[in-house]
Amino acid sequence: MYKGGRIIASLVVFVAFLCIPFFYNMGKANAEPKNLAENIKLIKSTQHDIEPASWMIANHMKLLDQWRQEYVRDGQTIHVNSQGEKFPININTWSNTVGANSDQFCITCHNYVGVQVNCFSCHTQGGTL
Repeated sequence: MYKGGRIIASLVVFVAFLCIPFFYNMGKANAEPKNLAENIKLIKSTQHDIEPASWMIANHMKLLDQWRQEYVRDGQTIHVNSQGEKFPININTWSNTVGANSDQFCITCHNYVGVQVNCFSCHTQGGTL
């Protein structure tokens, strides 16, 4: 093999560079939020008007994206859920149904999973979408 030693050495260096982030973060996993289990119990125990709790846990971002599409692009102000009930499109509607504020409820879980929440940078409690 022509210049086989250099090729193998280059591959080893390349693989080493690919592994640096894994070795750098080894043992530095985020600790689970203190109130994660409490938040999940709160979600499941609260009456959800918009959709069932299990659906909301898995798909709340899809709902917010759908609301954005309906409100901003289509001009709709009413959302019809899977049961055919109508609700005003309001970013605070869901967070108000669980009785939580965004700082302690949403952000705790989203920080744990490494998701940046930017909804409340424009939308505040009491404001509408």
